[in-house]
Amino acid sequence: MQLYNTLSAKERAALIEAAGKERLTISFYKYAHIGNTSIFRNHLFIRWNELDVLGRIYVAKEGINAQLSVPAENFDGFKQHLDSISFLENVRLNIAIEHDNKSFLKLKVKVRHKIVADGLNDATFDVTDKGIHVGAEQFNELIEDPNTVLVDMRNHYESEIGHFKNAITPDVDTFRDSLDIIEEDLSEHKEDKKLVMYCTGGIRCEKASAYYKHKGFKQVYQLEGGIIEYARQVEEQALENKFLGKNFVFDHRRGERISDVVISHCHQCGKPCDTHVNCANEACHLLFLQCAACATKMDNCCSDDCKTVHALPYEEQKALRKGKGASNKIFKKGRSPVLKFKK
Repeated sequence: MQLYNTLSAKERAALIEAAGKERLTISFYKYAHIGNTSIFRNHLFIRWNELDVLGRIYVAKEGINAQLSVPAENFDGFKQHLDSISFLENVRLNIAIEHDNKSFLKLKVKVRHKIVADGLNDATFDVTDKGIHVGAEQFNELIEDPNTVLVDMRNHYESEIGHFKNAITPDVDTFRDSLDIIEEDLSEHKEDKKLVMYCTGGIRCEKASAYYKHKGFKQVYQLEGGIIEYARQVEEQALENKFLGKNFVFDHRRGERISDVVISHCHQCGKPCDTHVNCANEACHLLFLQCAACATKMDNCCSDDCKTVHALPYEEQKALRKGKGASNKIFKKGRSPVLKFKK
């Protein structure tokens, strides 16, 4: 029985293009107690592979975190399958604002220790004692309240291209880095301020809100469904959009536009730009912001050194990479001395 991908990303992209059918980009998460994660993982892979679902799904004993792409014609079947799983019945699905048929090119269902790497010992606090969930309308009211502290729970490369006005945007590489920093910075306001948090789809705030309540914050709120659901409600209810720029997403799109304003700059020339790319040199693959002019000038690379390597024949590039581990720059997204205009 097939429990793994048999096609490469390139082969899958060709099939999607040839089919010419609409696909929906969807994300969801659910904290729940899963007994045998391997059996559950295999069950999902078999059924979703039949439905031509592609994406990145993490399964752990604490629940599931999924970002995926579903053929529009198979959506009802996909939803019926979710509803057949007791803890996923009527789970909230965050449907992307901007769809891309090639947002995902493989189906990867992985068993992990946690569905989000938060570095927390869940046994030390009640993870079910979460903050108050609010929709877009109440969120807009809260963030205009002078007694509110608004915190972006995402990483620096996410908030750089888009965030809510007046939000605190921690300069961190990972979610786990932000937790203690935020508590320390806001320690004087545990009693008197409303702590309002947001993230991409809500999953990071789900755990963080319980953690901060455990740490003594008295008024804790979180944006229900994150930025993705906020954008949908703003459009549906004709509300004022208080988000500036793009929402970073973890698929091939790398971002979807929530408002027309561009708040970031090309890391190479400094001109307004909010397009994330990966360096074309496979030995680097650094994530950074690059405008169209610099992409042409630099051959889609982050530096002259990478441009030189990228120009070599493929076999020579492979020979240079042989025996070397992945560059640390891959995991330090946007942090490199070669980027002159990285703030």
